[in-house]
Amino acid sequence: MLYVIYTECVTELLEQGLSTCCNKIDMARLQLLQNQGRLLTAGLTPAVDSCDPSIAGFHGYTIIAEFDDLETAQAWVEHNVATGCIYATVIVKPYKKIF
Repeated sequence: MLYVIYTECVTELLEQGLSTCCNKIDMARLQLLQNQGRLLTAGLTPAVDSCDPSIAGFHGYTIIAEFDDLETAQAWVEHNVATGCIYATVIVKPYKKIF
């Protein structure tokens, strides 16, 4: 089943311009999901409405990928959240693709 993984950094870090650690997605682990045919999409969420957020940066990331169950998806997240990052929000929810 598909699951959406959504994160947001702590607001204070964004205001201090310290959100770079929260922009780290473990690319090797995402590539593994891609190679296994389990990754639907993954990307950073800009802090402002722009394709190039420049100084504003990003405030988190979103991944939609296939896992056996919710527990497995949550375990993947716990293993893959960037070391040292402080997230205000980490949400893992089932996702039903319509189109």
